[in-house]
Amino acid sequence: MSIASIEESRGGKNAARNLPADEIAAIMNEMGKKAREAAAYLASRDGRAMEKALTAAAAAIRARSDKILQANAKDMAAAQGAGLAAAMLDRLKLDDARVGAMARALDEVAAMPNPVGQIVAEWDRPNGLHIQRVSVPLGVIGIIYESRPNVTSDAAALCLRAGNAVILRGGSESFFSSRAIHECLVEGLKAAQIPESAVQLVPTTDRAAVGYMLGGMTQYIDVIVPRGGRSLTERVQKDARVPVMGHLDGLVHVYVDGKANLEMARKVVLNAKMRRTGICGAAETLLIDRACAATHLPALAGDLIAAGCEVRGDKEAQAFDPRIKPATEADWTTEYLDAIIALRVVDGVEEAIRHIQRYGSQHTESIITDDADTAEKFLTRIDSAIVMHNASTQFADGGEFGMGAEIGIATGKLHARGPVGAAQLTSYKYVLRGAGQTRP
Repeated sequence: MSIASIEESRGGKNAARNLPADEIAAIMNEMGKKAREAAAYLASRDGRAMEKALTAAAAAIRARSDKILQANAKDMAAAQGAGLAAAMLDRLKLDDARVGAMARALDEVAAMPNPVGQIVAEWDRPNGLHIQRVSVPLGVIGIIYESRPNVTSDAAALCLRAGNAVILRGGSESFFSSRAIHECLVEGLKAAQIPESAVQLVPTTDRAAVGYMLGGMTQYIDVIVPRGGRSLTERVQKDARVPVMGHLDGLVHVYVDGKANLEMARKVVLNAKMRRTGICGAAETLLIDRACAATHLPALAGDLIAAGCEVRGDKEAQAFDPRIKPATEADWTTEYLDAIIALRVVDGVEEAIRHIQRYGSQHTESIITDDADTAEKFLTRIDSAIVMHNASTQFADGGEFGMGAEIGIATGKLHARGPVGAAQLTSYKYVLRGAGQTRP
């Protein structure tokens, strides 16, 4: 069965499931070959073609907004019928504002400086050799993601901007939304005369396709990026036979220091937790300095509870408000992605750092304090991908960093760390220029 026939057979949500292994292999290999050819084509082009493709895709998303929302309504109805959790439904849902944000992100990525062909460093050797380190595309990137339809456009935009071909495998719950968005991306590619295979969407919800991407396409895919929950990321990191960029948990902490301004702390903590509880930058643990617990804890906990957040605290925290439920050891290691937060009273910045070092996932941490020395100690000693001072952890987002969009937050220490934007989807090569030098 060809890719085209799979697309045509998608009459219902369960169509094209459980395909024979040889058909899955044939479909995925065909995609891989086309992606490799497209990557070679993109590597020979300057950035203007990519810019044109992205701006045309943004225009198509705006023009087809109604069609995208209709497709999303199908996905939402199926997800609600399947009993998906509230956090997952929030990630899946599209509205006019979110569709508009997708289009703006494409325009912003298109307007960014071309990350390919940049001279990262250069120097001369005593023998007259001139050496340059120059940024180049990674090649073919596989993106495996859940729920969020906007990842379809964000991931494609960033990969394309960095001169990479991409194979997208969205979650089955967002199949119709992702397909409608992908159609807009293809329209942009056509407008720029770029092969449509530069951005491909896996045309089946059969989970065997994911397994084949991870283990059977080493000759085609250069790197895999998972975007989803812990179970997805764990599977990708366990089964992938190519490099992986990703993180397991967004176990995010906010530490309110004894010298924190109370009004600032109230504003930042409430936003860090409750602006959107289902994103990886949402605060999951609140640490409060014992030195300010009497003045700050009641107000901070009260604000969260009033906003509908369940607060689970240690015994010292519970003593300040009877509405605070008892925390267990598991609460310090739980990414709720919901209106729940763990609260602990600590003995200053040193204990806060020890807590984060023990329980954190090296994603994002924030300190709220007016003491510059304490802030610097926290920012220096915490070994997370993103550390903040007097700011909401909800800013842990590539768009907010000025990257236009992001594929995800990488918490590893090899290649990319923090928000993965277009620049992080490049590698480099060394270019040497000489005048006939030979090595003695």
